[in-house]
Formats: sequence, C-alpha cells, structure tokens
Amino acid sequence: MLYAILCYAHEETVFAWSKEEEATVMEKLQAVQAPLAKAGRLGPVGRLMPTTAATTVRKGRDEPLVLDGPFAETKEVLLGFYTAEFDSLDDAVAFSKELSAVNPGSSSYEIRPFYVFHPNEIKTAEGGSS
Repeated sequence: MLYAILCYAHEETVFAWSKEEEATVMEKLQAVQAPLAKAGRLGPVGRLMPTTAATTVRKGRDEPLVLDGPFAETKEVLLGFYTAEFDSLDDAVAFSKELSAVNPGSSSYEIRPFYVFHPNEIKTAEGGSS
C-alpha cells in the first residue's frame, strides 16, 4: 500500500539550524531511508520551503483570491513529506518512529494512505486499477 508520511515541525527551529546541524540531521534521515530506497519502495521525498515563501489560492465569491503566505497561522507547519510503499500501516508507523528518533526538528509525522492518479489510469492505494 502506498503511504504519504507528512512531517510537521516548528519551522523557526529547523530553518535556524547551522549548516553542520542540517548536514548531521540529513545524514541520519538518509540512513533511515536507505533500506526503503534500496528495496525500490521509497518514492519522492521533499522538504518544503518556509511558509514565508508560500502563496495561497483561496476560493472567493467571484474569482479565486491569491494571498502571500500560508492559509493559517500555526506553530507547527507541514515541513516535508515522504512517499513509500509499505506492507502494512504498522510498517509505516515503524518507519515514522525511526524518522522521529533521528530528527530533532520534527514534532509529528502524519501517515495517510493515498492514491496515485494518472491521466489514463487510476491506481488505488491497494494497488488495483479502476
């Protein structure tokens, strides 16, 4: 089953890391990711830029409104994501626990099954086509 693992953090902490701190954390995270990558089960992984770089398009009465910054003011923000294939939710939870153990900047990981959509094919989280 395909899962998205969403990393939430306090961005002021993460973006204040020195280059050395950043390199150390990234090295540890890559070590956790390596077995999944080697098995061909790790999909795209990404880190989002700070919310100060965000643009929000909000539905308006007549036309959509384009706003600078995030939609909501929160202490925790979506900082990044992983996509991976796991045999079970328990496996996805175990991977998230490993990430959490080596990432001092993260405050939580949200795990969600997801669907991959292609123009001519819809693949479900269970792997079947519809």
